[in-house]
Amino acid sequence: MNLSTTPRSPITHLRHVAIAVPDYEPAVEFNRGVWGLSPVADDRDVSFFAAEASSEQYILRVRRAAEKRLDLIAFGAENAAAVDALAERLIAAAVRIDREPGKLDTPGGGYGFRFFDPEGRLIEVSSDVERRAARALEPRESIPRKLSHVVINSTDILNTKAFYEQHLGFRLSDWLEDHMCFMRTRIDHHILAISSGPHVALNHISFEMRGIDEYMRGSGRLIRHGNKPLWGPGRHGAGDNTFTYFMDPNGNVVEYTTELEKIHDDETWVPRRFEATPEAADQWGTGGLITDAMIPAMFNEPDNGLWTPSPL
Repeated sequence: MNLSTTPRSPITHLRHVAIAVPDYEPAVEFNRGVWGLSPVADDRDVSFFAAEASSEQYILRVRRAAEKRLDLIAFGAENAAAVDALAERLIAAAVRIDREPGKLDTPGGGYGFRFFDPEGRLIEVSSDVERRAARALEPRESIPRKLSHVVINSTDILNTKAFYEQHLGFRLSDWLEDHMCFMRTRIDHHILAISSGPHVALNHISFEMRGIDEYMRGSGRLIRHGNKPLWGPGRHGAGDNTFTYFMDPNGNVVEYTTELEKIHDDETWVPRRFEATPEAADQWGTGGLITDAMIPAMFNEPDNGLWTPSPL
């Protein structure tokens, strides 16, 4: 039983990630083809992708744009009252609001608002989004089960971490040395991680598979289609999850993972510090230390959408 006296975060889970890309058609084909997501809506310039086993309306949104950017990160809240209360707190703290609480016009509707974090990323928090019919994945069905987590690059990791803790109720799970922190709001070890980088950018988006066998089969499918892993297969120390990282057609890093660690008792959990050793980077020893290909890929290009509202 969780006996923590710390107020519970209003954030329940990671709902979806939205990106804008110049090479739109290859991105659409990659996600609905080899990556294994299901298209649920599109209007020529934007596509929404769901995971078959997730009741979220969509977990990834891809928009056609002249420049590559992270459009927004969307989190879920328990109800409209939680959305309103969070918006009031952020307004009182002089956080820049993009859209005040109201009805959403994206697939599934719902009630939510948008604001900018201290480095200019657009964040959405919503509730009452219509649930999508989901199904259990079959053994050996190697497509994503759900959205696992998102990692962002920050030029001021301590300030960014403090914002998510103080304003959104995130809690620290672990550190990787002093250059990456893993943040949670419920039992998943992290739904957000913040990595120190040379510029503000998207680091990677991670998708959870049904199990180890499905994770390996999915990784193999990507390899057979000519997508060489940037790093992996392997198993991390922090989070205890498996990893295989690939690059999508627009140079964003995406990950297959499974078996992310669960933290059931906030009161007794003590954040750990992992060193960048071969054993901590990859417990299995199959992927080894982070590769020369992964380092520049995860830094990504500077985000061109900071402090700019998304057009939808």
